[in-house]
Amino acid sequence: MAHNAFYAQSGGVTAVINASACGVIEACRRHPDQIGKVYAGHNGIIGALTEDLIDVSRESDEAVAALRHTPGGAFGSCRYKLKDIETHRAQYERLIEVFRAHDIRYFFYNGGGDSADTCLKVSQLSEKLGYPLTAIHVPKTVDNDLPITDNSPGFGSVAKYIATSTLEASLDIASMCATSTKVFVLEVMGRHAGWIAAAGGLAGQGEGEPPHLIIFPEVAFDRSAVMARVDEAVKKYGYCVIVVSEGARYEDGTFLADSGNTDAFGHRQLGGVAPTLAGMVKQDLGYKYHWAVADYLQRAARHLASRTDVEQAYAVGQKAVELAVAGRNSMMPAIKRTSDAPYAWTIEPAPLAEIANREKFMPAEYISEDGFGITEACRQYLSPLIQGEDFPPFENGLPRVAKLALHRVERKLPAFTL
Repeated sequence: MAHNAFYAQSGGVTAVINASACGVIEACRRHPDQIGKVYAGHNGIIGALTEDLIDVSRESDEAVAALRHTPGGAFGSCRYKLKDIETHRAQYERLIEVFRAHDIRYFFYNGGGDSADTCLKVSQLSEKLGYPLTAIHVPKTVDNDLPITDNSPGFGSVAKYIATSTLEASLDIASMCATSTKVFVLEVMGRHAGWIAAAGGLAGQGEGEPPHLIIFPEVAFDRSAVMARVDEAVKKYGYCVIVVSEGARYEDGTFLADSGNTDAFGHRQLGGVAPTLAGMVKQDLGYKYHWAVADYLQRAARHLASRTDVEQAYAVGQKAVELAVAGRNSMMPAIKRTSDAPYAWTIEPAPLAEIANREKFMPAEYISEDGFGITEACRQYLSPLIQGEDFPPFENGLPRVAKLALHRVERKLPAFTL
């Protein structure tokens, strides 16, 4: 007998998370004997808790296919963390109650480390309650900090955007530095891991080519050392380009830019390290500066997505369904690199117990000895991930995106308060 599937998006979206959604939905449609309808949670896991479900089965094949080239989260995402089962058991039981009411036996949760933890806990509770549920985590995060998988879908496109933006902005600064701006600071995402900042290093190939400094969360920030390096670059090359991670921190772990607030996942709210660093440059060196914050642009730039990233994002969504119908539970489809040159990869199942609540940081051998750049080993790792272009179709000069009907499913249960 065929049973229904539930798909939800979690956390910050990426340029290719909808490609994973496309992979999940199209793969489900190829298994009608095992999977009936596909439901999506409106605004992620909140949609399951509030029984706000979208009947994806009513979307046309053309609309689903268009998800592959559409950025954002087509069904709505959320930052909502389900905490430990002991103190928040009612929420987990509510999920099972909703799944039972709609005959949902397959759970596909598309997100990063926190969603991997949620997926694992839901799987464990369903087993305790005797409800047959197959839970598969679909990897996604621009931060590239998921363990086991070679890289995280979403990262390759951000890396391509940041490397390109660093190159293009550097040409701007270089052309004006004789009479104008001497220092340019680009702030990128990356709370604890400096993978995105490292991607900026791909813009330069040889001696003196920008970025002249990369500031990683993994390397303690030393103001005097940074300012000395900035001054040296300006005097030697006429200008200095800096790529800095939002998670840059001092030796004691304090972030350079910390608003004092936390998000729904309990993470410190960051942002503003670029103007903070630029202010130091002005105060200590007196150079004219400009700064920019890539912010949402870096994770929404589907027009500049890496073809490698798009293909991998679709593939993990497809593989998630294949694992589920094969009876594999509490798993995540992980990307395994089999060759650097030519770049080749496969997808293999990885246990969620080895992924949840773990982070992958920049290895020491990827950071240059002085702490301000990337090594050749890092370049060899990063370069294949930004290869290839996968342009969306354009119409009237703008990208054409998916237009979904988003039909709601009739509720069967009493309302639930979050």
